[in-house]
Amino acid sequence: MMPKLLLQAAAAVADRRWYGSGGRRGYLPLRHPPHVAPGRFTACLLAVAAVTTTFALALTLHRPDLSSAAAYAASPRGVGGGGGAGYAVVINTWKRYDLLRRSVAHYSGCGGVDAVHVVWSEPEEPTRSSAGASSTAATAAARGAVRDQRGGQPQQQGLTTDAVFSVDDDLIVPCSTLRFAFAVWQSAPSAMVGFVPRMHWLADPGSNAKEYRYGSWWSVWWTGTYSMVLSKASFFHRQYLDLYTNRMLPSIRDYVNENRNCEDIAMSFLVANVTGSPPIWVQGRIFEIGSSGISSLKGHDLQRSKCLNTFSAMYGHMPLVATTVKAVDSRTSWFW
Repeated sequence: MMPKLLLQAAAAVADRRWYGSGGRRGYLPLRHPPHVAPGRFTACLLAVAAVTTTFALALTLHRPDLSSAAAYAASPRGVGGGGGAGYAVVINTWKRYDLLRRSVAHYSGCGGVDAVHVVWSEPEEPTRSSAGASSTAATAAARGAVRDQRGGQPQQQGLTTDAVFSVDDDLIVPCSTLRFAFAVWQSAPSAMVGFVPRMHWLADPGSNAKEYRYGSWWSVWWTGTYSMVLSKASFFHRQYLDLYTNRMLPSIRDYVNENRNCEDIAMSFLVANVTGSPPIWVQGRIFEIGSSGISSLKGHDLQRSKCLNTFSAMYGHMPLVATTVKAVDSRTSWFW
């Protein structure tokens, strides 16, 4: 039975723009002008090219029983067409091999996971010692087709499910929490659904100048308001990967590649620009198993604020939509 969601109407709002003419579903066009335009393992190595050469290691996990997810795939709510049951986990990693092994071992054991893909962002190709997963067979099978993927985000080639769960190698989401978030995404497949909310604020609400500042977790905690869920732990439709690579403003991709930051903000902008709706924050415990990343560096929030202003100027408007709605699994919460 579908978990109870707090304020289910929000899911319908996030999905309201998913209908095309004649009741058929499809993606709405981007608003900017076109001219600016989870068993046994089998594995394949995918190459990702950004500013430096990037590789993606795909570990496909075949599970015989995905009845609930299969029912979803066969239902009219399936989006985009051609997607399989369950979801793919895409792990973003950078020179943290022990964390990578732990992450692959964890997510490959979660029900509903169709495949685990590792986005390899190092200039050197992965070796068995560095890319080693939880299975010797999986490591030995880490050979195969090489595909060119541009833009700092993996393209949708090799993904057989509509749902993608993007996660950093130092974050562990319990399988039960992940299952609930997947159910939330199924109710609103056009939305980004995740665990790490952030907010954009007007730097000076009384001014006519539209300058924004980045609101970290503490501003979300204090106000209950957010407009982004970061792709370091979120579900989204695989077609957004193609849109990011092929339809998003090239100037935004260039900015992300040059600054090596804000690709998550860029994805939030893209999804909001397509749907005109806010993301969905899922309440749930997630665990950090690594040391602090770039978010702990001095000037991080300032850099993020600069990204907000740069991207909004490139779009010609601010596409992010603020909301106070949160998805809560009432079976595990005293207050919902």
